[in-house]
Amino acid sequence: MTSTLHGHVIDNENIYDAQVVHKGSVLCFDFGEQRIGVAIGEHLLGTANPLTTIDNESNTIRFEAITRLIDTWQPKLLIVGLPLSLEGAETEITLLCKKFARRLNGRFNLPVMLIDERYSSIEASDKLNQNGIKGRAQKKMLDQVAAQTILQSYFDSLLT
Repeated sequence: MTSTLHGHVIDNENIYDAQVVHKGSVLCFDFGEQRIGVAIGEHLLGTANPLTTIDNESNTIRFEAITRLIDTWQPKLLIVGLPLSLEGAETEITLLCKKFARRLNGRFNLPVMLIDERYSSIEASDKLNQNGIKGRAQKKMLDQVAAQTILQSYFDSLLT
């Protein structure tokens, strides 16, 4: 795993090329044991948008859905939010998330960047509250808006 300015890259085939990656789209995943939120963004525009939530615990179904998304959007980079404790320590879900990221890289031969996702769900909930979506109504959208928050933080980091 190599370190970059923006996060850690998993790239077993050494195909990460910033010139290629920064001209393409990016899919971002907010990994969870029950749901995976997905956001899409373009380097050229530097904006992230919520896309969908994969609401299934079966890895087979999850990866079928991810395959369809990758076939449709043709991303040059995949980003996975890395859940850490508030102190920055790894937890059990951190290890599952890293395994998911390695599987993405191995299965799709795309570079995968892990980015600290602390507070993304809180920011997503605040954003939904501001748009009048509150309480239980947030459940369906929270994970994809969290993925949007993670992806937007990546784009914003490119500007600094």
